[in-house]
Amino acid sequence: MAVKPPFTDVVIHKAPSGFYEGYSLPIALISKISITLLVIWALVWPLSASGTLSDLNWYLLKGFNSFYIISVGIFALFLFAVAIIPSSGKRLLGPEGEPPEFSNFSWFSMMFGAGLGVGLMVYATAEPMGLWGSNPITVAGGVEGNTEAALTSAYRYTFLHYGFHAWAIYVVTGLALAYYAYTRDMPLTIRSALTPVLGRFANGFIGHIIDVLGVLATILGVSVTIGFGVSQLVDGIYAISGMEWLMNGEETPAPSKVGLIAALCVVMTLSILSAVSGVGRGVKYLSNLNLVLSLVLLLVFVVFGSFVFAMTTYATALFDYILHFLSLSFESYGPETLEGFLATAPSAIGSLPAADQAAVFAASIDPWGSLASFSEALPESVSALESPDELAAGLYAAGADGRLFGWQSGWTTFYWAWWIAFSPFVGLFLARISKGRSVREFILGAVIAPSLVCFAWMTILGGTAIDLELSGVAQGSIIAASVTAKLFATLEVMLSGGLLSGITIMCVVLILTFLVTSADSGILVMNTIMSGGSAETGVKHRIIWGVLLTFVIGTLLIAGGGGLDALKSAMIIAALPFTVIMGLMVISLTKALYRDSLRDK
Repeated sequence: MAVKPPFTDVVIHKAPSGFYEGYSLPIALISKISITLLVIWALVWPLSASGTLSDLNWYLLKGFNSFYIISVGIFALFLFAVAIIPSSGKRLLGPEGEPPEFSNFSWFSMMFGAGLGVGLMVYATAEPMGLWGSNPITVAGGVEGNTEAALTSAYRYTFLHYGFHAWAIYVVTGLALAYYAYTRDMPLTIRSALTPVLGRFANGFIGHIIDVLGVLATILGVSVTIGFGVSQLVDGIYAISGMEWLMNGEETPAPSKVGLIAALCVVMTLSILSAVSGVGRGVKYLSNLNLVLSLVLLLVFVVFGSFVFAMTTYATALFDYILHFLSLSFESYGPETLEGFLATAPSAIGSLPAADQAAVFAASIDPWGSLASFSEALPESVSALESPDELAAGLYAAGADGRLFGWQSGWTTFYWAWWIAFSPFVGLFLARISKGRSVREFILGAVIAPSLVCFAWMTILGGTAIDLELSGVAQGSIIAASVTAKLFATLEVMLSGGLLSGITIMCVVLILTFLVTSADSGILVMNTIMSGGSAETGVKHRIIWGVLLTFVIGTLLIAGGGGLDALKSAMIIAALPFTVIMGLMVISLTKALYRDSLRDK
């Protein structure tokens, strides 16, 4: 029986003339109005915006934490299955015989710079260090944090957050977009990836909403990345210059609002200039520079850091990650209620006043609190009961499920939301630079290769920081540093003199170029979606979206009191609907690959 030809007649009506010439008016206007309203809200009522976003974020996490975790596990397994199956893995993303547009070096450079550059600079030391002190094994009381025994579990979750699962999120979106654009000659836009499910509905209002959600997720995903990046940029400039106005002057210095906004303006100005020059010039050359400087920084840690310790950790951590791959993919936790806690807690707590019961419950499910800190914070009514130390241990154990949920929703789910919000941007960018490659090459090149490089960064930079703390050389200075300052704190312990100054300056330049690459790529991608998949878009619109992106990041930083909480909350909220769209992409691509194999036969 003949298989019907696929629906490929995606029509995105564009303005024939005027200011929006070449752009889809509904997508552009809905996106701009939505972002403008968010900016006005955060600017005029910053406390209201921050509080509302935080409350909505927590409500969604309580209801959808497992949905995020299981979805990402499915994405990873789906891609490995597509790569392994011969009929799907060998398919070319483009006409037969057409060579790839970019060399392997430039392809990997752009993919790496757009996909992870800023995050890697911030978290190469901060992620392993943070998980060394707190991960599900330490939260459940299996081992004590910041000890040698916690090293294996720290890297198990470090590799989870920056490994195959994480890159699979990008590649699901990128593969879906590239497949329809290059094998079916459809527009390079989000709705095209859902045509096997939507059919002709992709041409109407539903298609517009799907593309708008892609634009909004991209804006907020890029905003969080730029937010963390400019914070680290300020830390680096402060380490070089010592200018006090850049920091808030507290016991543990953190970038001030003035410092963050000043750095943001510099970064976004350079990003807009790079975006105006396009992919083939600005983005490509900056990405190549990023990769070269990254290799220099890595070499510095190889020579002066704890390289043997790092390589030993790499081997054991990779084996441990693969061993626990399936359990990490689908192990999710739900929130614990006061009633559930009282049912499993020692019966002695039933004699306490309701207010004290609630206080004990809240303290027991705090994922960042140890047994010692929990015991110290208990109400006096608990201390007056028989065997208070034994009772405290029992109460702490009763809150284990709540702590695991709090840890996962605040760490792993935050990461998955961040990667998902970033995936329209990185996925479309990957599709844009991957024409001419096979499906298998695309999956292996964009999932396996970047993951292995991330693992090397995390073990060489992060392993050095942990080794300096384990050996007592750092004396707690790296642990005490803020998230964005841990890299510079590690360099200060590891190096000295002119070499320290030179490498710190190089890191600042690298952070700046990574930030510019991420922002200008995001601007180009947003314009591609709004123009119905066009690779070449109007210069004035790139400038406008660069300015809007600057306002989004700046106002949400102000709404968060000079921090990143409001940005993070807005991003997690925006990522939820796009997670649903990604699930539909998996279903659509499965259907398309299966039907295309039938057509071949």
